[in-house]
Amino acid sequence: VNFAAGGLATPADAALMMQLGCDGVFVGSGIFKSSDPAKRAKAIVEATTHFNNPEILAKISEGLGEAMESQEIHQLETKYAQRGW
Repeated sequence: VNFAAGGLATPADAALMMQLGCDGVFVGSGIFKSSDPAKRAKAIVEATTHFNNPEILAKISEGLGEAMESQEIHQLETKYAQRGW
């Protein structure tokens, strides 16, 4: 079983993971740190079900409010690992 997790915050993110062959997605902060967690959670569930239907994906992605606020690595006080070059 292949699950995707980490950095998923939108129905489009979930649909893309399913299109790439994942069996499911785990979305935590992407839901709970959004402006309307219940609505976003429902939309992400719908996106994993209808990941190959662009009309449904467009419809469920409307009016979700703000996604979770991003974090820029250079602004973090504590860095647990260096990444990249």
